[in-house]
Amino acid sequence: MKTGQVILVGAGPGDPELMTLGGRKAIEEADVVAYDRLVGREILSWIPETAERIDVGKESSHHTVPQERISEILLEKALEGKRVVRLKGGDPFLFGRGGEELELLAEHGVPFREIPGVTSAIAVPAYAGIPVTHRDCCSSVHIVTGHQREGKPLSIAFDALVKTGGTLVFLMGVSALGAICRGLLGAGMDPQTPAAVVERGATPEQRVTLASLLDLPDEAARRQVKSPAVIVVGKVCAYAERFDWYDALPLKGKCVIVTRPKDRAGTLSDRLRALGARVEEMPCIETAPCDPCPELDEAIASIGDYAWLAFTSAAGVRTLMDYLDRTGRDVRALGAVRIAAVGPGTASELRANGLRADLVPTVSDGEHLGRALCEAKPRGKVLILRAVLGGEDLTHELERGGVPYTDVRCYETRILSPDGQALRRLTEAGAMAAFTSASTVRGFAAALGEGTDCSGVLAACIGKQTEQEARRFGMRTITAREATLDALIERIVEGE
Repeated sequence: MKTGQVILVGAGPGDPELMTLGGRKAIEEADVVAYDRLVGREILSWIPETAERIDVGKESSHHTVPQERISEILLEKALEGKRVVRLKGGDPFLFGRGGEELELLAEHGVPFREIPGVTSAIAVPAYAGIPVTHRDCCSSVHIVTGHQREGKPLSIAFDALVKTGGTLVFLMGVSALGAICRGLLGAGMDPQTPAAVVERGATPEQRVTLASLLDLPDEAARRQVKSPAVIVVGKVCAYAERFDWYDALPLKGKCVIVTRPKDRAGTLSDRLRALGARVEEMPCIETAPCDPCPELDEAIASIGDYAWLAFTSAAGVRTLMDYLDRTGRDVRALGAVRIAAVGPGTASELRANGLRADLVPTVSDGEHLGRALCEAKPRGKVLILRAVLGGEDLTHELERGGVPYTDVRCYETRILSPDGQALRRLTEAGAMAAFTSASTVRGFAAALGEGTDCSGVLAACIGKQTEQEARRFGMRTITAREATLDALIERIVEGE
């Protein structure tokens, strides 16, 4: 059997935006991923469904899987011919024991490589507004492990560190914070030197504690600082409040539940994270093409009989594009038919597939799409491609206007059941739910369970139909001014 390969991947400090392109590619191509507790859920979501996940759960003073066993697991999986990713927080070669994990592999001739990660020693202070170097303050930065072996004193040359006059960054040092500060003071550092502890840095849960070196242990104890955290000591900490860009983000400290289908959640989730939100992706629906679909076969075969092709969602566009691809065709098969889209999101999906909508109503719903088509005075039939359980507003308006149509239900919207208990915990803690369709509301309510009081749920809705569905379940609502992601995000930022 051919020997596999082990790739050490640094996951960075927490923000998935800080993962390297090479690191993400390695994860997405892995057969096995062994990961630590500090790796965020968003990054873990990139692991293929077919890959084996191994949680080695390392944290300070508590290793659910001993280090020696981790090395053995990597070797065993590689010898099975698998592509193994060892996913570690920060950078594997900076106090990450990456070198130790490679030793056994090297002994057995197993191929390996290392993809560096953005180290928390630099990134976490940056997210707290602390530049680790500044020409007015210092010309060096020193990264030190604050990990204290049980029953043994810290082995740190405090005198040498103080003499450098540089910024000092201590990793894994929360439990030894008092000893670190006493060591620096004993070596002659000014008690009023600015210092900071940054908990859960580069994540939406980030919290910064600022104090003088003398007062930092007491202040950290008062605020009940816990690991993971980075300790920074030096004059550069004085810039923290002035340069604090991350805590100033409009959604910092807020949690948003994204309910869109898994393959559509990314854009909304990424944009919310960029605004500081903690995002919980809990898909409440999925779409699937009706296959076989004789009605679609017949409609596309006779596309020349239609004046207009109408889409009520981006899912309908994707369903048609997938159908054309499966049957060995492309958009040329649509001929000269004109295209109508229910709203900007559907129009955007059309553009992504090389098509432009000839008609988009000013209000994004079936009723206004039907009216707009009637006003366009079609010189032939309208072909509608939509979901099996689509509403009747569109066809009702076409009938009122005397416009002939063929209604093809070519895909299903299936209700998923995310973890109802997790949803309840999030909403009870004040999380907002973002809904981009009425069906996502129904899926969300189904996951909470029949009879659940939804009055405590704040629903951010993309349009009026979605809002009506949320209110039907008793949710409080805020609604985008137009049915676009831009408008929905703007409304989420504004809040209730």
